[in-house]
Order: sequence, then C-alpha cells, then structure tokens
Amino acid sequence: MLPVARWVMRGTPHAAAGAAVATAIPWLFWLGAAVAALATLRHGLAASLPVIIAAAVPAGWWWTQGDVIPLASVLLVVLMAVVLRSRLRWSEALLAGTLAGAAMIQLDIFLPPGGAGPVLEQLRQGSPDIAEMLSELSRQGMDTEQLAGLLISGVTALIVLLAAVACLALARGWQAGLYNPGGFREEFHGLRLAPRELAILVVFGVLGAVLELPALGMLSWVPLLVAGVALVHGFIGLKGMNGLWLVAFYVLLITTWPMILIVLFVAFIDTFADFRGRMARSH
Repeated sequence: MLPVARWVMRGTPHAAAGAAVATAIPWLFWLGAAVAALATLRHGLAASLPVIIAAAVPAGWWWTQGDVIPLASVLLVVLMAVVLRSRLRWSEALLAGTLAGAAMIQLDIFLPPGGAGPVLEQLRQGSPDIAEMLSELSRQGMDTEQLAGLLISGVTALIVLLAAVACLALARGWQAGLYNPGGFREEFHGLRLAPRELAILVVFGVLGAVLELPALGMLSWVPLLVAGVALVHGFIGLKGMNGLWLVAFYVLLITTWPMILIVLFVAFIDTFADFRGRMARSH
C-alpha cells in the first residue's frame, strides 16, 4: 500500500481528498484514519488539521447514522500520532489512547441510540435462556441495563482502540517506507513498557475499582498486549525465524484466550527482564 501513501503525501489536497473519500466509504474508515495519522506524524497537528477535518467530517456523518466507530477511531489515532511524534515512544502513545478510550466509555459515547434498553429487550425476545438469566440478575439487585450498557461500551471501545493502534502502525510503516526504510521494524521490535508505565496501568485499574469507574480498568491491558505482540515480533526477528511463525502466533492469538493471557504475562515480565536486550547482548 506504499503507493497510496506516496500519492497522499504529494500535498495537503491529496491527503485531504484521500482521507475524506476513504472515511466516507463503508468499512474503509481505517484507511482514512491512517492517512490522517500519516499526515500528523509527518507534519504535526497544526499543519495536518485540513486532513484531520477532511477525515472527521464524513466520520461524523456516520456517527449521525448510528455508527460511532469511524469518528472515534480517527480521533484516537490522531491523538496517539501526536504523542508518538512528540515523545517518540509507542508506549506513551498507547497510554494516551487507553486513557482517551476510557474517557469515551465513561461519557457513554459508544452506547447505541436509546441506550442499552432496546438491546436487552431484543435479547429477551430472542432467547428464553437469556431472558431467564437477566431476570435472575435483576432479582439479585443488579441493574441489567447499566451492566449491558457497560458491556456494549467496553467491547466497542476495545474494537476502536485496537483499530486505532492498527491504523497508527500502518501510518508509521508508511512513514518509514517513504522516508526511513526499516525504521518502523526496528521501532516496533523495540516496543516495551517501562516499569513506570506499567505502574500507571495498574493505577488506572485500582482507581477504576476504588472510584467505581470501571472504564479506567477495561482497556488498561491493551498497551501490555501490544507490547507482548512487539516482543514476539522482536524475538522472531532476532532469531531470524520464518515468517510462518508469526502467522501461527496471530492465529492462536485471535482464536484462543490462553494465548492472550500468556502474551500479557510474558510482556509483564519483559517490563523488568528486557528479554530482547539480553538476547541482543548475547548475540
């Protein structure tokens, strides 16, 4: 897709047109978000405002049609691109995206029109078992509508945050391909959370439990997961292993929960052990 990046980087009109058209087409919002992120990474926030606005306007139209994912993805990826450009640390960009995503959950941005009530009613009518389960939860004193709203918001926010991370990675890869070949590979392979950044994620979770703000803890594991994925990429790169290992890893990651837990655990240990640094020194 490097020719696409080369075309949009001919100038602001090209980038704005590409971002607007891609975001307006159903299921292509990720391409428009990536174009906005590329412009932000290359030129900064102020100079890229026309491109960001061009992507945000059709994404805002989709929001009026009931789909908040395109606009939320554009906003999150631009925020992370600004942080990555200024701080040059993926971990800090991921923390910023996580905090912004949690704020969106807390503000009920991801709730469908009318709240979770209509969704619950459809579930009750569609499945007697679910209806019985919801009735049992209500008898136990739980607010099923609030619980359903939190679940819907959390799942949607997770999809948006992961999409924004993927868009940022695509934009960074384009930037490296155009101006610094091989730079993105080196940068991503070295992605690792510092102990203080891991402590911030833990604080998010604790504050969410203490202040009854569950949104703070719902996304706090995502930066650790991305760091774990980068660890696997770095390990395979240092060992010179076949790319099929990456394919197998992603298949297991997508299809099995134990693999996700393993990646999170290994990334947690890597925060203190720095496996890639030890491997590089041993080589």
